[in-house]
Amino acid sequence: MISLFSRAALIAALLIAPLTAATAQTYPDRSINVIVPFSAGGPTDALIRTIGERMRETLGQSVLVENVTGAAGTIGVGRVAKAAPDGYTLSFGHWSTHVVNGAAYPLNYDLLTDFEPVALLTSYPMLLVSKNDVPAKDLKEFLAWARASQDKASVGTIGLGSAAHVAGVYFEKIAGVKLNYIPYRGAAPALQDLLAGNIDFMFDHVANALPHVKDGKIRAYAVTAKDRIDIAPEIPSVDEAGLPGLHVSIWFGLWAPKGTPRPVIAKLNAAVREALADPAVKSKLAALGQIIPPLDKQTPEALAAHQKAEIEKWWPIVKAANIRIDAK
Repeated sequence: MISLFSRAALIAALLIAPLTAATAQTYPDRSINVIVPFSAGGPTDALIRTIGERMRETLGQSVLVENVTGAAGTIGVGRVAKAAPDGYTLSFGHWSTHVVNGAAYPLNYDLLTDFEPVALLTSYPMLLVSKNDVPAKDLKEFLAWARASQDKASVGTIGLGSAAHVAGVYFEKIAGVKLNYIPYRGAAPALQDLLAGNIDFMFDHVANALPHVKDGKIRAYAVTAKDRIDIAPEIPSVDEAGLPGLHVSIWFGLWAPKGTPRPVIAKLNAAVREALADPAVKSKLAALGQIIPPLDKQTPEALAAHQKAEIEKWWPIVKAANIRIDAK
C-alpha cells in the first residue's frame, strides 16, 4: 500500500519528468552566461572565449563570458553555486578555484556537491625556471643548489594559495628543501622580477615563460609533468630530469549548478567536445600551451572523478602547509 507521502512524491516526479524533457528539447533558447573568476585579457580568459565561441555554433546561442573576480575566484564560483539550475549560468574554473580553494578558504559552497560537472577542458604543466645567475645547468644541479641554499633560495609566487605557491610547497616536500617565498599580485610582475634577477626562480605558465627561455633571458629546468610537451619538446619532464613525481597540472573545467537536468548537461558536453575537436580551436589552444584531454576524459563523469582525485591529493598538502586565507 502506497503511503500518502509516497503518493505525493510519485505525483511530483511524474509532473517534473515531462517538464525536464521539454526543457531539454528547447534548451538553449537564449544566451548562456559563463562566470569566469579571473580578469579579462589573460590566457585563461582567452581559453574559455575560444571554446565558448565554437560552442555557439553547436548550441545556436551565444556563450557570453562574465568576469567576476575577487577572493581568488571564490566570489565568481559562489555566484554559480546559487544560480538557477537551468543551464544558463555556468562556472568556468581550474585547479586552484575548484580544488585548492576548498582547502585554503572557508567556502560557503561545496566544490563536489553544489555543482554538476560538464566537461574537462584542457590542462598544462608548469615550467620550473630560474634567473641565469643561478649556478645550475640542469635540474639535478638545481636541486643540489637549492638544498645548499635552503631558505635563502627565493621563489616568486602569485599570492597565497596560488598555483605557483602550491607548486613551491610541493617542491619543498618532494625535494627536501626550504624556500623563501616572495608573493606577487600577478604572474607578470613576478616574471619581470625574475628577468631582473631580483628572485631566484619560479613555477610559471609555459606560455608565459617560454619566450624568455628561448631568448636566453632565463633558464628552464623541467616541465612539471611525466612527459615532455609539444610546445617545448626540448625541455625535459621532471621525471626524466631528476625529480620524478613533481607533477603539477593546471587543468580547466566547466560546471553547472547542482540540479541542472542531465539532458542539458549532455547538450553542453556535446558542444564542448565539438569545440575541442575543431582544428581551428586546437590550433589556438596549442598556441596558449594548452593540452586537450583524450575523448574518454572529456565526459562529465571523467571531470567528477578527476576533481575528486585531485582534492584527495592536494588538500592534505595545502592543509599541512597551513595555507589558509580568510575570505573578505
